[in-house]
Amino acid sequence: MRMAVAGASGYVGGVLVERLTADGHTVVALGRNAKTLPDGVGVEPVEVDVADLDALTDALRGSDAAYYLVHSMTTGGDFRSRDRELAETFGAAAAAAGVGRIVYLGGLGEDPTSEHLQSRQEVGRALGDAGVPVVELRAAVILGAGSISFEMLRHITGRLPVMVCPRWVRTRIQPLAERDLLEYLVQSLAVEPRVYEVGGADVTSYEEMIEAYARVRGLRPRLIVNIPLLTPHLSAYWVDLVTPVDRDVSHSLIESLTTEVVVQDPGPTAAAFTVEPLGLDDSIRAALDSQLERAPIRIFDRGNGVDAGIYAIVVDVPMDPELAGALDDDLGAIGGSQAWYGFAIGWWLRITFGRLFGERMKLGAAAEVTKGARVDWWTVVERDPGVLLLASVDWFFGEAWLGWQLRVSADGTRATLHQVGALRTKGVPGVVYWFLLVPIHRRVFRNLAELRVSRARAAMRAGTTSAGGGAATSRTGAFPDAG
Repeated sequence: MRMAVAGASGYVGGVLVERLTADGHTVVALGRNAKTLPDGVGVEPVEVDVADLDALTDALRGSDAAYYLVHSMTTGGDFRSRDRELAETFGAAAAAAGVGRIVYLGGLGEDPTSEHLQSRQEVGRALGDAGVPVVELRAAVILGAGSISFEMLRHITGRLPVMVCPRWVRTRIQPLAERDLLEYLVQSLAVEPRVYEVGGADVTSYEEMIEAYARVRGLRPRLIVNIPLLTPHLSAYWVDLVTPVDRDVSHSLIESLTTEVVVQDPGPTAAAFTVEPLGLDDSIRAALDSQLERAPIRIFDRGNGVDAGIYAIVVDVPMDPELAGALDDDLGAIGGSQAWYGFAIGWWLRITFGRLFGERMKLGAAAEVTKGARVDWWTVVERDPGVLLLASVDWFFGEAWLGWQLRVSADGTRATLHQVGALRTKGVPGVVYWFLLVPIHRRVFRNLAELRVSRARAAMRAGTTSAGGGAATSRTGAFPDAG
């Protein structure tokens, strides 16, 4: 089928596009900024403003169904009217384009007092005003890496062994695993259009979610001190202090946390869908495992800083395209020597320091540096011409990645060695480790990238590099422009 996804640059939109294309569908990914839209096989990115009826109608034309994943996530102003108007426009455009149905992800809550939850339910009604059948899924917190609610849970639990919490942490909630949400969204293409309430197997609370995250992540139990007088407004500023989550988004979410979001009528959902939802612990475990599995796919697209709990330092070093073969030989020479990394004493100190926490980092070469091989304290995740990506998932401080990717301009005249070092921190020790070593890492990683180029240049001059080397290729077939 041909599907349109409005809000494709968001968390749910991104994972939904992946799922739909994996199922063999063609996806028209809609968003206001083309640079943030997903791409790849089966994806047609379209930059469009949902408020523009004519442009939106053109974008939707030919689609069998359309997913609507657009919400205002800011506080203040008349966002409810804006959301309602956008939904009415989308519904009218879908009707004019001949779209068969709209699938909308809204919010649970019976007679909610939260303006954001009220707005989500208003949007569901507005989408159908033009006559297109609407399947509305009402859900609570989504447990998946990248979900704002999950990232708040991750950072609060990971950074605070002792925390002062407001009374809303005991509000009843029925979180849903990302895996189950995607299944509901896909099956929504074939069910009777109406409102369906969807939730996980467990009715829980934010306090229990914090305890569950610590348990699943292997952290010590968290001490939670409840302060009933701490209002949602004040607690929003507290969340600002301890998490990197965008404050506009976190404030709007916290404003809705005083409302119970629990499935009230499970009958229609159970009759229409075949999903067997996961419980709380399994949902968190699935979110963490899925992130670990997907992280290498987009590791070279990361920027400096933290995104979905993974901290990264990116270094780009210009180089002569003629060094491609020598560079590739050098990447294949990893293993068995600290000298390959440069600053050998620093790496020796890191290995020694890790032993205090039970790490057993050892040097070791492989017969051939190929995917799955063990080299030093790493496992090779990806190895292509001009590409080497390493992973270590058994560090005390978290899961780490280190990778190099040669990027050559389309005309072949310019090249850049793109290097990424990343860490998904584990608990307070992981966060402290990362932030204490950021100044050192910036220098060490810069030296590491420059060393790759200098070693390639030296090998080229000495004539010890293999012949050719060819044009470097990536997982998509061609590197982005180096400029």
